[in-house]
Amino acid sequence: MICRSSPYRTVLRDNAVPTIFDLTSHLNNPHSRHRKRIKELSEDEIRTLKQQKIDEAFEREQATQESNENNEQNTVSEEGGEEQDEKAVPLTLEERENKDYLKSLFEILILMGKQNIPLDGHNVDELPEGIFTSDNFQALLEYRINGGDEVLRKRFEMTAVNLEYCSKIQQKQMLEICENCVREETLREVRDSHFFSIVTDEVVDIAGEEHLPVLVRFVDDSHNLREEFIGFLPYEADPEILAVKFHATITEKWGLNMEYCRGQAYIVSSGFASKMKIVATRLLEKYPQAVCTLCSSCALNVWLAKSVPVVGVSIALGTIEEVCCLFNQSPQLLVELDNTISALFQDNEEKGNELKKICRSQWTGRHDTFEVLVDLLQALVLCLDAVSSDSSVRWSNFIVGRAFVLSSALTDFDFIVTAVIMKNVLSFTRAFGKNLQGQTSDVFFAAGSLTAVLHALNEVMENIEVYHEFWFEEATNLATKLDVQIKLPGKFRRAQQGNFDPDMTSENYYKEILSVPTIEHIIQELKDIFSEQHLKALKCLSLVPSVMGQLKFNTSEEHHADMFRNDLPNPDTLSAELHCWRIKWKHRGKDIELPATIYEALHLPDIKFFPNVYALLKVLCLLPVMKVENEKYGIGRKRLKAYLKNTLTEQRSSNLALLNINFDIKHDLDLMVDTYIKLYPDKVEFQDCIPSNNSEGADDA
Repeated sequence: MICRSSPYRTVLRDNAVPTIFDLTSHLNNPHSRHRKRIKELSEDEIRTLKQQKIDEAFEREQATQESNENNEQNTVSEEGGEEQDEKAVPLTLEERENKDYLKSLFEILILMGKQNIPLDGHNVDELPEGIFTSDNFQALLEYRINGGDEVLRKRFEMTAVNLEYCSKIQQKQMLEICENCVREETLREVRDSHFFSIVTDEVVDIAGEEHLPVLVRFVDDSHNLREEFIGFLPYEADPEILAVKFHATITEKWGLNMEYCRGQAYIVSSGFASKMKIVATRLLEKYPQAVCTLCSSCALNVWLAKSVPVVGVSIALGTIEEVCCLFNQSPQLLVELDNTISALFQDNEEKGNELKKICRSQWTGRHDTFEVLVDLLQALVLCLDAVSSDSSVRWSNFIVGRAFVLSSALTDFDFIVTAVIMKNVLSFTRAFGKNLQGQTSDVFFAAGSLTAVLHALNEVMENIEVYHEFWFEEATNLATKLDVQIKLPGKFRRAQQGNFDPDMTSENYYKEILSVPTIEHIIQELKDIFSEQHLKALKCLSLVPSVMGQLKFNTSEEHHADMFRNDLPNPDTLSAELHCWRIKWKHRGKDIELPATIYEALHLPDIKFFPNVYALLKVLCLLPVMKVENEKYGIGRKRLKAYLKNTLTEQRSSNLALLNINFDIKHDLDLMVDTYIKLYPDKVEFQDCIPSNNSEGADDA
């Protein structure tokens, strides 16, 4: 039993056994008064423990910088390491004042990060001095001084008028420390839980540079599955270089042991799929148990569509996103679209009302995105045409211009054919993908239906001539309804340069350039992403009692669980334990419901008596394909999306983003200050060299 009376972390040994303690028997035992009490830590011991924590953080920071330091700097750092071993001496008045000063600076930076306030309020590089006020950090610093912060006032009262309170370089250094300290709080929990999974989101633009958002999944000490954002990784065009840097960042900079990684997933942007697949493959080669799966937050059909290596599909996806974005920006546009839908679906009001409801959601992320697009296409074109040709002042120039451009894109025959063919091809995987995002039992049975899905797609491939003929006829009918000319793409005709084959029809062209490669790609992607390991892991979901019940408790998890054998605390007793687990639920009381999810099973009061089952369930829920059952533990991704949506591209900062997204994570200001002093000892002496207003160098400062 651990009785925690201090704020410092207590960690159980790996071989610790949970035991039930009687906390009341001592009241009737006269000898209990002679037992030893838990020792209370003295101030010196607390100071020593805190110093150890600071040293650990410093060592981690130092490790990330060693690759960029020269031999001379290494020598200096070694000397600094020797000084760490010396006994801590009491702080002088000057050192204490300097620490308080740095703490004030860190408090301002953390506030700016949490509130999503950019360091620079505006870009004044090309404007004369005095046009705008000082940057946000400077303004908050001055406000705090005027508010009575004596530490800052004393620090800067003799500073030259034109001297910056805190240079941009120093701000960046301090922000990096803030970011690392906040991230370390999450990573410490990840290491304590041992096993984890890595998920990367779509590539984003951070101040003009492409970055890859990285999230980590783990089960915390309260048995809750969590998905937390831990930072951005600069994106590399070369996938091999990206794979190396990705691995180095996770293992060396962030200190995670990839041997404990049990899952990985990547949400792709159009055009990036093949590169991210190479990164995932390289990780899988080094760590075979880091199973590559889908991500629960991304529909299978959307993921497949974004990965199709056909330019026309990528263009169509981008056009759909722009259309959805335009209508979501303007409530008046949505009303106009509603009126258009009502006029078109007078004979089927139920269908019309359903489409109106869909238009007010993020329908570009649905399993049936292309089906919705085909149903809405005529209404979208008529609505955009009406807006772009409206000569009144009802619409802004921006909306009128965008409506004209998007209407032209939607009425391109290449777009129409692409939408119709993608709708039909992805109809074979729609139900399968929907089940993968359903309940635990749906996911389990979906794994068994993959063979049927692949069989259907292979049958389509064998009879592609017949299927494509029907699809192309549907596309031409829709084009005729929209008064769109049926023709080969202009770029194709121009590329022929007089060598045009008269026998090349539009139907044959789109069969070879779109239908065939799309089906071949989807078949291969399904085989790759649903590897033997992935399917074995999903078969282990029969451990969940509700799935057991649907299978009449006739399950055989031992065979599938063999891949996780090394993760079990007592693998030799697995068979007997699984038998007891089945018997427990098979002969339960009539009023006891079967737990329907891994989350419910992990929170059972007696789960500790089934250590192997607990370990298996814990690893299974880490697979990115499994959704986070409790929404409050999966808000890392939502906060990431909110930050990107609410922050201008040029004002985004990878450091401030982490502070904003993880605003509720505790932070230790003393740790940040001490880390900064150790990493940048030369900055600490800044106070001694600040010139006064009367000095000769004040104007040059």
